[in-house]
Amino acid sequence: MDIFLIIVAAVVIGVPLVIYIYKQAEAAKERARIRHAGIISFADQRGFSFEPGHDDSHDERYAHFEVFRRGFARSAYNTMCGAVDLGKFQAQCRTGDFTYKTRETYTTTDSKGRTTTRTRIVKHDFSYFIVELPFERMPDMLVRREGIFDKIAAAFGKNDIDFESAEFSRKYFVQCDQRKFAYDIINQRMIEFLLATKPGLIDMENARICLTDGMTKWPHERFDESLEWTRSFVGHWPDFVIKDLEEGRIV
Repeated sequence: MDIFLIIVAAVVIGVPLVIYIYKQAEAAKERARIRHAGIISFADQRGFSFEPGHDDSHDERYAHFEVFRRGFARSAYNTMCGAVDLGKFQAQCRTGDFTYKTRETYTTTDSKGRTTTRTRIVKHDFSYFIVELPFERMPDMLVRREGIFDKIAAAFGKNDIDFESAEFSRKYFVQCDQRKFAYDIINQRMIEFLLATKPGLIDMENARICLTDGMTKWPHERFDESLEWTRSFVGHWPDFVIKDLEEGRIV
């Protein structure tokens, strides 16, 4: 009788669980299909090339961005490339997904209190949006949300660049190897734009802009949103800054 009850309980609990897991897997497949179709549509509408396969050279080409140097087994995939009109100038765009792996250790304890330490491989995937600007040289600049460690560093005198807007200086951490360039770019209009649109990381290095949080795989709509945001971001740059960049007066 006990065995019969156990079998019945296993069926009652197990069948719905199996159905739930199956439905979740099918839903994930459908989301992946929709995303893939959306990415292809984004590339087609803008005349971008599209390469779904893995590119193992991406991390070397963009090694100046720290986010592409994490872990091992690094590669880009779902890569889209093409020219974009940013309003004040033309630029080249490269966007898609990136993956890497890390080794993480964890400890388990059995019923007798014995601990075992093991290592597992963890896969990470995120999306990115890179614009290669048409300037030979340009100061590097980093704009990101202010964090608790930034506040600790500030207590020891390691401050980022502060601006007239107390709200912006409180919410955003800004580093630039030329303060004048940072102040010229992040003027009052730009501050209002950034506070309104709430971007995550804006990493500008080697005359390239990289947008990513380094953690999240975007829905396909986010690629178009990133392009439009970048167009608006560049649109807020003062004309004299762009002219100085074009003529090589800013290094």
